[in-house]
Amino acid sequence: MWRSIASNALTLFIVLLIAAAGLLAWGRNQYSGPGPLAQAICVKVDKGASLSEVSRNLEAQGAVSDARIFRIGADYSGKAKGLKFGSYLVPEGASMAQVLDILTQGGASTCGREVNYRIGVAKAEIILRELDAASGSYVEVAKFDPAVEPAPQAYAAAVQEGDLRWQVTLAEGVTSWMVTESLKHADFLDGSIASVPPEGSLAPDGYEVEQGGAREEVLARMQAAQTQIIADLWAARAEGLPYDTPEEAMVMASIVEKETGIAEERKLVASVFVNRLKQGMKLQTDPTVIYGITKGEGVLGRGLRASELRRATPYNTYVIDGLPPTPIANPGRLSIEAALNPESSDFLFFVADGTGGHVFAKTLAEHNENVAKWRAIEAQQGTPDAGGVQGN
Repeated sequence: MWRSIASNALTLFIVLLIAAAGLLAWGRNQYSGPGPLAQAICVKVDKGASLSEVSRNLEAQGAVSDARIFRIGADYSGKAKGLKFGSYLVPEGASMAQVLDILTQGGASTCGREVNYRIGVAKAEIILRELDAASGSYVEVAKFDPAVEPAPQAYAAAVQEGDLRWQVTLAEGVTSWMVTESLKHADFLDGSIASVPPEGSLAPDGYEVEQGGAREEVLARMQAAQTQIIADLWAARAEGLPYDTPEEAMVMASIVEKETGIAEERKLVASVFVNRLKQGMKLQTDPTVIYGITKGEGVLGRGLRASELRRATPYNTYVIDGLPPTPIANPGRLSIEAALNPESSDFLFFVADGTGGHVFAKTLAEHNENVAKWRAIEAQQGTPDAGGVQGN
């Protein structure tokens, strides 16, 4: 009898072991195998959220098949207390192990909303965007100019809710005054700005910032970036340039920046001005004249008058010889490269061609023909300015 009981107990024990092994294998497969998501989603981890809260949310969103297995796997892997605050993109079919890695690896949020303060030549705009997880692209939620418009309710609510990424983006060719004035209206930054940085000293780029960060610190980062760019590119400059210092090169780069927005043209535009300097010709470029009028404080908003082209100012390159005394904007890296390594050409003139680019000429006669063609286009389009350099 006892032998029968012992035999039955042993059999039951073996069955239980097999069942436990099967359950363990099933759980391991559930944890490591492909997850139930049919398409990517955004998962938000609130500050101070517990593993239980997060696992229940994941199950409710369909990111994991069983919250309990997810918690057990997190405990077993030693990551149960490693959840990071933020919003994260969880791809379709992600396993529980992959989801846990995403939520504990830290770093910048990969999902959710972002605010980009874009400072352009004419105006600055705060743009709130949200990632559409299904398409992987950002959707614009709100946009406004903080200098003249109140913040939309969607933006105010997003700031109140938190979990935003912040960025300040400088457009190529923006002036230091415009950058400074725009940052004063950035409600997500703090602190005053003592003075406008020297023209040309700020690097156009995108800068990740922290909410509540100091405005002066953001400007310092922009200046440090531009200093590094000019230092790197000056060391690799071409020989025989008609300027002897990095400061003069930055003046040239800013002129190139304002004359063309087409990257492929920049080195050719630079070659025209380099050729003019080498031959002792006046640069005769409208953007410098405009800067002499506006001082970089806003957009002129009209064509230049004949009297302004004749007026003697340090920036009127129709009157002065050589370069103006300072840059006329903050040039981007490509324009600095163009100023330091221009194309080799015989061109001395260029004018708009009606397509957004320019047509170049070696002689005044060729240039006058090109100008006449542009004037015909200008008459049809009502375009006020031909751009480029004039004959003398």
